[in-house]
Amino acid sequence: MKTGRDYKFWFCTGSQDLYGDECLRKVAEHSAKIVEVLNASGRLPFEVVLKPTLIDPATIRRTLNAANEDEECAGVITWMHTFSPAKMWILGLKEYRKPLCHLHTQFNEEIPYDSIDMDFMNENQSAHGDREYGHIVSRMGIERKIIVGHWANAGVQDKLGSWMRTAVGIMESSHIRVCRIGDNMNNVAVTEGDKVEAEVKFGWEIDHYCVNDAVEYVDAVAQADVDALVEEYYSKYQILLEGRDPGEFRAHVAAQARIEIGLEKFLEDGNYQAIVTHFGMLGGLKQLPGLAIQRLMEKGYGFGGEGDWKTAAMVRLMKIMTAGVPNAKGTSFMEDYTYNLVPGKEGILQAHMLEVCPTIAEGPISIKVQPLSMGNREDPARLVFTSKTGPAVATSLVDLGYRFRLIINAVDCKKCEKEMPKLPVATAFWTPQPSLEVGAEAWILAGGAHHTAFSYDLSIDQMVDWAAAMGIESVVIDKDTTIRNFKNELRWNSVYYR
Repeated sequence: MKTGRDYKFWFCTGSQDLYGDECLRKVAEHSAKIVEVLNASGRLPFEVVLKPTLIDPATIRRTLNAANEDEECAGVITWMHTFSPAKMWILGLKEYRKPLCHLHTQFNEEIPYDSIDMDFMNENQSAHGDREYGHIVSRMGIERKIIVGHWANAGVQDKLGSWMRTAVGIMESSHIRVCRIGDNMNNVAVTEGDKVEAEVKFGWEIDHYCVNDAVEYVDAVAQADVDALVEEYYSKYQILLEGRDPGEFRAHVAAQARIEIGLEKFLEDGNYQAIVTHFGMLGGLKQLPGLAIQRLMEKGYGFGGEGDWKTAAMVRLMKIMTAGVPNAKGTSFMEDYTYNLVPGKEGILQAHMLEVCPTIAEGPISIKVQPLSMGNREDPARLVFTSKTGPAVATSLVDLGYRFRLIINAVDCKKCEKEMPKLPVATAFWTPQPSLEVGAEAWILAGGAHHTAFSYDLSIDQMVDWAAAMGIESVVIDKDTTIRNFKNELRWNSVYYR
């Protein structure tokens, strides 16, 4: 999935000229070594670029403003090798606008007990200098990520790599454009939201089109292109006729191929990265987009059902953040459907009418053509599969009227006990942490939606960091959640975010 930019992160070391040229030479040498090892580690998803040591206010200001202007720079990693008087950083930090990481490390891992002297102490003052720097960043109220530990440690490198993905999500958020085909489902509250405030907070542009604007693109697709895509479908997926006439089945599948090609061209021409549809506003479409939307999500587009533009943008955002993750397990739009309340087997069956991304599939993926009671169109083709197992996060961005809240739930995905042969949709089954009882109550207390942006490949911390950078509230539901404490957190947050 392309974002259009080859992002990099700048490594900026702070020092001063009090200790002489030889000390500054070693500072630069050590910084270069750290950057070299980080880039060679294989644990960072993006390149780290070394910048000259920063020792005076003017250089700091120029460097941070240059980072602002460089479209490929997704953030700055700062580290104070020696003491670096923090008032030097004020103007540069005041003008800096991108993600900031404070790497609290030092060049040496262990104290050199036999040889340590005052020259070494002056040169290796990260414990001193980083506190001075950290104070001014806190005093200025600047959001940043603090990572503590030795730079060669795999855990530290993993944390840095994780933050890089969040930083790219922060940068790319302002490039997300959502195409609304139709409007929100009538009388539904949770899919509504303040689109102006969303653009202010997140940079999202949410536009609306009549469905027949897109239908013109669908109808203009060449038959040869439709036939070629259908052949791709038939070679890639299992075909489950289930008694239907093969020719009639293929015609239904071809309708989705035409929709996929037409919608993708419509989105490309409009420079959109996410789309919402509504089963009640289909205009000249022969079918509700099912297989077509699933394939678009697989290509990296965000999606939300019934006009849910907030979830569509979040799915796109989370797909950006997970792009290139080794052995990725997938990210998708999802919806809570029905519970299993048997003691010891509690969980939530997740699905949607049609639109679940095949990146989360485990095992075979099949095409089915089945009637759909909603939409008043011909039977739509869709991809059917079951999801992978393992830990994941489910997120819900809700508009509370005077602020946004991001709800983040750690979930454990499992296999259903039995097959569901009569359910013609893709499914997942998960138990929210810490339990269905507590997780569901906390989700409802927080105002969480029935739609979620779901990923196996992101952590709670990454989503919390993204929300903090956006200046919005986040609440976490995980193994440590208790209802008493969760209620108190919601009360405190309501005061803080007023």
